[in-house]
Amino acid sequence: MKINKRSIPVGTLILTTVVLIGLITMILRYINGLGATTNLSDGRAWGLWISFDLYCGVALAAGGFTLAGIVYIFRREKYHAVARPAILTAFLGYTLVILALLVDLGQPWYIWRFLFNWNIHSPMFEVSLCVMTYTIVLALEFSPVVFEALSKSDLPIIKRFKWQIPMRIIRAIQIPLVIAGIVLSTLHQSSLGSMLLMMPETLHTLWYTPILPILFLNSAIAVGPAMVMFESTLSSRVFGHRLSLDIFSGLGKMTAYILSVYLLLKIVDLLARGDLTLIFTAYPENLLWWGEMVIGAILPIVLFSMPSVRQSRTWLFWTATLVVVGLIFNRFNVSMLALGIRPDFTYFPYWMEFAVSAGLVADAMLVIWLANRLLPMGPGNKEGAITEAGSN
Repeated sequence: MKINKRSIPVGTLILTTVVLIGLITMILRYINGLGATTNLSDGRAWGLWISFDLYCGVALAAGGFTLAGIVYIFRREKYHAVARPAILTAFLGYTLVILALLVDLGQPWYIWRFLFNWNIHSPMFEVSLCVMTYTIVLALEFSPVVFEALSKSDLPIIKRFKWQIPMRIIRAIQIPLVIAGIVLSTLHQSSLGSMLLMMPETLHTLWYTPILPILFLNSAIAVGPAMVMFESTLSSRVFGHRLSLDIFSGLGKMTAYILSVYLLLKIVDLLARGDLTLIFTAYPENLLWWGEMVIGAILPIVLFSMPSVRQSRTWLFWTATLVVVGLIFNRFNVSMLALGIRPDFTYFPYWMEFAVSAGLVADAMLVIWLANRLLPMGPGNKEGAITEAGSN
């Protein structure tokens, strides 16, 4: 009989390798500075790390506050099964955003100074404060999962601690935590759009609008359920956590409604500003606009509205993927592709920039793999990331 001696999956080894390459690159960045490890310049101070790690990372982590609101505020019980993975992904997303900022900032050792030098008129200050606070909130929201696993451990050194005590404390503040998370997410998701309002001469007219904060918040809410569908489908294939089709179908229908509001806001805004004709004449920016709208809004609205699509796991997955790709397309447009660049400057990410971003993503995937191996993450744990106080 042939014995398989490989104890670590090939995928895990690949992810570990990517993480190590990213870590080495990050160390080189701290030793040699930004100039030696990026293609950033005075003409392009924002690059891949801001567009992907910050703007995309924060938005793609929106499943945490959207699912928390759906499950614990609106009491939609059937979505409990995806609450834990959604909150874990959100926590990892915000943690990686912080790590990415530590790499991107020219003087990262000063990142703490905003805590003592409050500029209440700066959207950057508001984003920094909310991201830091919401990361703490997410850690608290997810902590009962860890406490639950520890309480079931057979190791004497772990069993001696009374893990039920912190679990009861978290249960007692469950609803305030969820409300705090929703408020904080609403503030900083919209404030990422407010940051771009400081660039009236830089951001193209197709995207520059006074309602950018509203559009940013709306698109983040829309991508939350889509990201949950995307991740849950992959998780079911890797870990065998098969979820009810009714959950995916409900999330798809919900996403279609939210995207419809987003699409309406985009069209009405262009009409109100008298710039609707730009979507046909402002070449090549209009192609970028049409790309993000068709991929991330129009096609998903049509597909999610079809009962046959909502009854197919495959179609639901690929339609959710369109929403995710469309959101990424939008964030790259507003933070890189549609931003004017100073004359005589060009920008394309250096390979080390890709290495750092890939390393951070691989790091999150490894943590998710470990969580599914060591913690009660599956759909059988109906209580969600925070044990439901009302059902005890």
